[in-house]
Amino acid sequence: MATIPVDDLEITRQFGPHLSASTRAGTSTEPDRLVKTHCCFCGQQCGIQLKVRGNEVIGFEPWEEFPFNRGMLCPKGVKRYLQGSHPDRLLTAVRRDPSQPAGFRPMPYDEAIAFAAGEIRRLQEAHGNAAIGVLGGASLTTEKTYLLGKFARVCLKTPYIDYNGRLCMVSAGAANKKAFGIDRTTNPWSDMVGTEVIWIAGSNVAECSPITTNYVWQAREQGAKIIVQDPRITPIARTCDLFLPVRPGRDAALFAGVLHLMIENGWIDREFIAAHTVGFEQVAEYCRAFTPARTAEVTGVPERSIRKAAELWGTARSSFLLHARGIEHHSNGVQNALGTINLVLASGRIGRPKSGYGTIVGQANGQGGREHGQKCDQLPGWRDISNPEHRRHIASVWGVDERDIPGPGVDAYEMFRKIDAGEIKGLISICFNPKISLPDNEFVARALDKLEFYVAIDFFLNDTARHADLVLPGSLQEEDEGTVTQVEGRVIKINKAVDCPGEARRDWVILQDLARALGRPHGFTFSSPREVFDELRVASKGGVADYSGITYEKIERQMGVFWPCYAEDPETGRPTPDHPGTPRLFERGSYNPVARGAGPFYFPDGKARFNVAEYRTPVDDVSEEFPLFLTTGRVVSQFLSGAQTRRIGPLVRQYPEPRIEIHPRLADKLGIADGDWATCETRRGAITLRAMVVTTIRPDTIFIPYHWAGPKSANRLTVAAQDPISKIPQYKVCACRVRRAEGAPDYAARLEPQQ
Repeated sequence: MATIPVDDLEITRQFGPHLSASTRAGTSTEPDRLVKTHCCFCGQQCGIQLKVRGNEVIGFEPWEEFPFNRGMLCPKGVKRYLQGSHPDRLLTAVRRDPSQPAGFRPMPYDEAIAFAAGEIRRLQEAHGNAAIGVLGGASLTTEKTYLLGKFARVCLKTPYIDYNGRLCMVSAGAANKKAFGIDRTTNPWSDMVGTEVIWIAGSNVAECSPITTNYVWQAREQGAKIIVQDPRITPIARTCDLFLPVRPGRDAALFAGVLHLMIENGWIDREFIAAHTVGFEQVAEYCRAFTPARTAEVTGVPERSIRKAAELWGTARSSFLLHARGIEHHSNGVQNALGTINLVLASGRIGRPKSGYGTIVGQANGQGGREHGQKCDQLPGWRDISNPEHRRHIASVWGVDERDIPGPGVDAYEMFRKIDAGEIKGLISICFNPKISLPDNEFVARALDKLEFYVAIDFFLNDTARHADLVLPGSLQEEDEGTVTQVEGRVIKINKAVDCPGEARRDWVILQDLARALGRPHGFTFSSPREVFDELRVASKGGVADYSGITYEKIERQMGVFWPCYAEDPETGRPTPDHPGTPRLFERGSYNPVARGAGPFYFPDGKARFNVAEYRTPVDDVSEEFPLFLTTGRVVSQFLSGAQTRRIGPLVRQYPEPRIEIHPRLADKLGIADGDWATCETRRGAITLRAMVVTTIRPDTIFIPYHWAGPKSANRLTVAAQDPISKIPQYKVCACRVRRAEGAPDYAARLEPQQ
């Protein structure tokens, strides 16, 4: 089937002053009530109070008591409430009908559920259970992600489920598992304040996680030195103490070079290494080859800066290292993340106040969304789907035979390869927009059109859903309740503010309606998210991600609970109803169910693992034909694929169109002036955008934000290379060439203001 054509302008022209229904009607905008909840966007999950009148969110108030953000919000958080009244909101199910102007026609909800169930049943009867794939989202509540994993494995009995966190956190997760045996930020963000050094690697915190910037600034005011590693002088780098302008794709080499100098100068904690780690000698041997001169040559970072970074980090008494997609979105992403962990372990500064390590989570539930079963190789509680003991535990909770739980599936991108090959015939997606967010997305679009049946669950008809045969109207965050786990590992509660409008349904209700329509209701008779969470608590008990001691009441009483939180003491087995959670991992004397008192790290011997973090040149590296690096990322007013933020007028006005950031030296060489149309071309395609000439980027690198669709989509250019361990795509580097465009692109004429 072909996609329903859509011009981004079709949505963009609806932007403008966005007024709520009550404002348009001229009625009072005073709220009936305030609902304490959280922002729907990034992994910081800032506390916010939504102003509600009738069944509409009409504004917000700061929630100053919530400990993470203390009332502060970024531009997206301030304007997030505006999407609820958008005219694009799906109020009914829609079925593909090319005879209609919009390509779809409304369909009663019950008929739509029956139609979807019939098509799923038809495909599975003809081709087997594995003919259906499921794609979830890391912005869903943990209750929904748990239920989605259960739905795929119990109701559909398919191994093919994965999620868009595959594009976000998996390189860090794999590295954490290899090094620590557990995948979570080690310390609360408050531990940054009072530390001596903060190293930020590959994270544009000021635009992508602005409230984190406040913690960095507080630390700086108390004397902390700030190191920033990035190909661009991001806003946080403009006032840092040391900027490391690393060449894209060379991060592992930089970490190896810094560790080389730490070892050479004796800036390591040999007592900690001997007592609490294994594998150091192999890492030291590997780093021996990365002399300062070689490291500078490979990375493009001056040798004096490499030496300064090693001295600042190596001689500090306390430190905090943060990284994000800048070092993770690589075909070498796991190795890059392991390189940071080696620096942390070698310093011996972990498991204590004011010294931490963490990954800055991108999506609303990027942490919780990967812990409880929608990942292709995982069962709830961060259990391994290939481990017989783990499978037996989950089977007992679900009331099924362990043999009936499918084995591991494949990553999200590999699912599209299987669709392209005809192995997966049908697809169910929820809150995932892969046509925009996956690399080489022209291939993704072609694969979507090969599906025999595709049903999307979402609250807007996003770019991917336009390929669907059926779209079921799901719920906004404020229309349901549940939990998410934010960047620090703090489990928090989303509170329902309004009901779903029209025939829209809460997502977990839709899944259960599908299960009943399929005649497979076993395990899908929950009456509330609380009931789902209570089953999740039992399922996670004894796992690494143990939520068994967490309740909705405890979350609200404590304003969040850090996992692991035990219902029973893992050492004595006695009930511990008042276990407060674990704000700081690996503290000396801490107990965990894996090490059982042998040490603080989550391996049987209680010791952390050094891992050789091998440097490899990126796939699709620069060449004579394509001499420049293309890197991609976010801007402050937009989020992910833009399906939400491109519908919020003030955010669109702040950054209405993507630009090609280019250094003045390169722009002069190519004859490109600021504001000119420029064409970027890679081995997969070309796009034409206006140039933004800036001094804050390497002269051999260009940057394009990825939030836009169609002819403005940066992921038309990116390469589908993946890390061999995490399967994360290599968004942050591919070879390109740039030229001044001969004229404006076709879409530009349609963007001119209407007379």
